Parts: sequence; C-alpha cells; structure tokens
Amino acid sequence: MSREMIAILDFGSQYSQLIARRVREHNVYSAICRADITAKELSKGFPFCDGSRNGAQLQVKGLILSGGPASVYDEKAQKCDERIFKLGVPILGICYGMQLGCKILGAQIVAAEKREYGRTNISILDKNDLFANLPDSITAWASHGDQVGELGDNFVRLADTRTCPFAAVRHKRKKFFGVQFHPEVSHTPEGSLILKNFLYDICGFKGEWRMSDFVNEKIEAIRRQVGDAKVVCGLSGGVDSSVVASLIHKAIGDRLVCIFVDNGLLRRSERENVESIFQDHFHIDLRVVDWSKQFLDALKGVTDPQKKRRIIGSEFIEAFKSEASKITNAKFLAQGTLYPDVIESGFGDGNPAANIKLHHNVGGLPAELGFELIEPLRDLFKDEVRVVGEHIGLAEDILWRHPFPGPGLAVRIIGEVTPRRLEILRRADGILIDEIKSAGLYRKISQAIAILLPVSTVGVMGDKRSYEDVIAIRAVETSDFMTADFSKISFEVLGVISNRIINEVQGVNRVVYDISSKPPATIEWE
Repeated sequence: MSREMIAILDFGSQYSQLIARRVREHNVYSAICRADITAKELSKGFPFCDGSRNGAQLQVKGLILSGGPASVYDEKAQKCDERIFKLGVPILGICYGMQLGCKILGAQIVAAEKREYGRTNISILDKNDLFANLPDSITAWASHGDQVGELGDNFVRLADTRTCPFAAVRHKRKKFFGVQFHPEVSHTPEGSLILKNFLYDICGFKGEWRMSDFVNEKIEAIRRQVGDAKVVCGLSGGVDSSVVASLIHKAIGDRLVCIFVDNGLLRRSERENVESIFQDHFHIDLRVVDWSKQFLDALKGVTDPQKKRRIIGSEFIEAFKSEASKITNAKFLAQGTLYPDVIESGFGDGNPAANIKLHHNVGGLPAELGFELIEPLRDLFKDEVRVVGEHIGLAEDILWRHPFPGPGLAVRIIGEVTPRRLEILRRADGILIDEIKSAGLYRKISQAIAILLPVSTVGVMGDKRSYEDVIAIRAVETSDFMTADFSKISFEVLGVISNRIINEVQGVNRVVYDISSKPPATIEWE
C-alpha cells in the first residue's frame, strides 16, 4: 500500500469529506484533521490504523486547506499553524483556505463588492501547473463573500471571474496555490483535473493507493491482532457489517462468531435473508437472538424519536450480552465504523478533529463486555467499502443494499410503534422496494424508504367512507449522503407504487411523495 498521503485541514467546510473522497479517486490516500494541527505533528506522518495501532506510517506529501463559513478576520475563525508553510510540501487552499493562506503570506482579504454563490465562469490566465490541459474558460461552483483584494508582489494571478480578480493564485517562492472556488464538487466539471494536476504534477504522487493492497494488508493485520482468540461481530445484514464479517472470516475463519439481533423492527424477510447468506452460503458461525418481544414491550407508548433510539440501544446491549457471554475465548469485538464516523467523532492517534457527534456502532458494547475493538473499515468511505466487498467476493445484492437505520422501522414510524403499525409499514416498504427494482431504478436510487405518518385521512373505498393511514415515500440520489436530491421517479412508477400500497396494505388510503432535498431536510424522517 502507498506510504504517501494528503492531509486535509478542515476549517468547517461542508465539503471536507468530499475533498478527501475526490483525492482518493485519484489513487492518493487522504485524511482529514483539525485545522490547527501543528506543523510538527504533520511532519511526523500519520499512522494508518489497522485496529492494533501498528499500521503503516504515512508520509504527508501535500496539504489541502478546506473552505469554511467564517471570515479570516473574525476573532473566532479557525486558524492554522503558520509553520505549515515552512514544511516544504505543496499546499492548496480552497475558498476560505485560499484566503487564509494568502493573508498569512502577505495578501489583503476584503469583503467582495459582489458576492459569488453558485455557478460562475472562470477565465484561466496561466495554464501551467494547476490549470495544465484545461480550456481557457471553465464553469465552477463558488460560495464566498470575501476574496483577495490586494495580492502583493509575492503572488502570481492564475485566473479571474467577472467579479473576482483573483480567482486562483500561486505564490512565487512558497509551494502555495489558492482557488476561490470549489474544485471538489460536481458543479465544477473540470475540478477533478485541477485536483489531479495538484496531486501528480505539483505534489509528485505516484497514485499507489489500491484497494486490493488494502485488503491484503488488512487481512494480515487482523491475523496479527487476534492471534488465537475469537472475534464477535454484531451483524445487521447491511453493507458495512457484512463486509466486516466477510473480511474477518477470510482472516481467521471459524474463530469469527456473528450475532444477529432480531429486534422485531426489521424489513420484510430481513432475518431469513441474513441467515441464508451468512449461515448457509458463507458458513459463518451465526447466532440469531430473537429479542423482538422485549423491544416492542419497551417501546409501548413511546413517541419521542430520541427516546426510541435510547430504548432500542439499551435493549440491543442486553440482547447482545445475553449471547456474547456464551462464547468462550472471545476477546475482540468487530464494528463497521467508517471514516466519516471517525471524522465526526473526533480523531485518535494524535490527530484530533472537532467532535461533532459520537458513533457507537453497537451501543457502547466494548465498555460493557471488556472487548478490544477491531474496526477494519475505519479508514474508508462508503463507496470504498463496496470496493472491498467486491474484492472479497460479496454478492451484488449485499453490496448495493440501500442503507437501513440501526433502530430499524421504529424511526420510520412517526409516533408509537405497535405490531399493527409495524406490519403496515413492513408491507408498504416491501412493495416500494419491489417496484423500484422492477422499474430498474434500485441502483440509480441511493436510498428509498416508506414512512408511516401519525395521521389518518378521509377517503372513499368500495363506495364507503374510509378514515385510514398515510404512507409517505422518500427516494434520494446522492454520492456521499452528505447532500442529496430527491429522485425524479416517473409518475407512472409512482402511480404503480401508490396503487399497490393502497390496494394491498389494509389500513392505508393515501400515499404521498417527499420531494425535499438534503439539506434542509434529512433523508430519514426521525
């Protein structure tokens, strides 16, 4: 595996993860760290975690300063260690990152007379290095109120727009480049080439980040870490836990024990599918714990979504403990933690990031049971996990399953969770998935869900007045789940879905379609 990497200093941009993902698309490993990480920390390199903290040491060969919501003159605005400009590695500043770098290196930042938000036309003035092999003019996505006002003698202007005279710059002596637009977003069609020029021609990367090498090294790392002990894996049947289970099974074989908790909140045939795939096909030691009565009893009368989640998390721990305690020589717990979870939870390994939220994939079980953690996917993004799954032979049906929340259908039932309401939603969800698959849309749609609303509406069924439940349908398309657009499903397909649900699901007389984007809406309703 490559021992080279790009470090991305995060100043609060909504696109920081997207920058990291775009870099990796060019076969260069990237990691996100806090904005004020010191030059000394960066010069030491980053450990590539294999769970045992004995992974490869990665050399930082370039830096990217992300965008951010603040002005560089705000007292509370995030700043960087100015000594990073003496490390000798190339630095690319994006939007706020450009403004901060330019300010540190002697330029003046001002409030723009006309702000730039959205698509803008960039005129390329210097087609060397950063803009090599690009046309004279490109379309790019801008989002800024401040910009460089006075450049000074130490910079070269590389590009401009109608309202921004310094849309891209290069320092004459330092290896610093700045762009006042966002090359990482899809709305900048030439952005990928700009990043490639920075990575290959300016930083000198060889493009050696390969998923096949990652898989082989991870399998060996798991074997070293586990020794002759057993590993317990909480298996949900989703992409992440399925890839984790298969990867660890390749490493240690029968010393992996998977536990699947049937909480009574599952989709149609969920338990049967998991048993068929992992027990019958892969021959993995799978223990199924039926805890559905305990979950439903605990959820009686509960309508608050956060309280639902707490109850479900607590019951999951009890169910998991009841089975895990029966497994002898079990010393490790495997989790499907991904890199976005690590970023949002804050870094370890001496590279902390701002704590946004805590992710406990299996409800804090390591502390409860005294297990040592194995998180073989914690350095990867979602689409990279799917590539790992392809390398180790997982079926397409598993790899491309739509995400399903840990609390299951409980957070897709707005209001109280009851057996009757679960059955209504389970049947409606099954019809939805059947029809988008039948229409050839399942892979195009990133996530499709049915939601049972806490209202009844009047209708006419069989010449009689009905007063029954409403099902909302939501389908979104996204590359990273940080932003999403609603899917433009044809009225014909939506009509079939609605007709089938109303006719086949007793208790429903109305179906509506959610056309909200993320943001401002989230993908799930609770």
